[in-house]
Amino acid sequence: MKDILILENFIEVLASEKGLATNTRVSYKNDILQFLKYFEKKRKKLNEVKSKDVEQYISKFTNQGFEKSTISRKLSALSHFFIFLLEEKKIKKNPIQEIELPKQIKKLPKILSVSQVDKLIHKSREDKTINGIRLNTMIEILYATGIRISELVEMKLSSIYAEKNFLLIQGKGNKERLVPISENTEDKIRKFLEVRSEFLLKDSESKWLFPSKKSSSGHITRQRFNQLLQHLCEQASLNNFKISPHKLRHAFATHLLANGVDLRALQQMLGHADISTTQIYTHVLKDRLKKIVSDNHPLSKIEIN
Repeated sequence: MKDILILENFIEVLASEKGLATNTRVSYKNDILQFLKYFEKKRKKLNEVKSKDVEQYISKFTNQGFEKSTISRKLSALSHFFIFLLEEKKIKKNPIQEIELPKQIKKLPKILSVSQVDKLIHKSREDKTINGIRLNTMIEILYATGIRISELVEMKLSSIYAEKNFLLIQGKGNKERLVPISENTEDKIRKFLEVRSEFLLKDSESKWLFPSKKSSSGHITRQRFNQLLQHLCEQASLNNFKISPHKLRHAFATHLLANGVDLRALQQMLGHADISTTQIYTHVLKDRLKKIVSDNHPLSKIEIN
């Protein structure tokens, strides 16, 4: 019970001082709860945990075939937690200090083609009901801006009025950025605003762009959006492609790069803190660069006898 209270205090610190995103805090909390239960069974207190104990604990996930990214996240959560315990004088030494964090291997995302995205969007435009209009607007915003699904569902109504042809996005760590949008996307948002009141309780208001009568958060949830998206994919015969909001974000980035957008500009639009995260998309440039050399380099036009 005492450890649980310490954990709750730690999570509050992550929110107020560290500015970690909600999803990260939830993951960290679950990881640490799992850790606490493990050592509770072993009757070992937090101030008795040594580096070798943590290594043994982590090794069970390695042996079970967990991905390196998951193991790295668990160690990161524990590292933050033990730093907090040290600062609060709950322990005398951080057992994580002597453990090398595994490097995360960044996999190339599977990319949707332009035709696949077009098919999805055109199918979403067929439904003229208020639910159809909302879903179409959300899908087109995702593909037109590359924002995260969490940023979309938690977008405030005021975000669309911050600056013309831009959306004000609150990203990871509560960092704000302006993301450009086209006239077409603005028009989609305006049309949704005409039916937005249908998603509000009678005589009520909401700060959210996409409010919900049923959600405790007051806005449509990521889970509900994904349910609607999967149903649409089935209707469009695209269910084999496992389309997700994150794949639409990948498609946005890849398709822009393929058409010559600057990497730094893309980094800013995606809200990446480090450009190395954005560089994962540069693989799409290979074919384009080959074609440029093939079409323009003098040697490519010389016949070899």
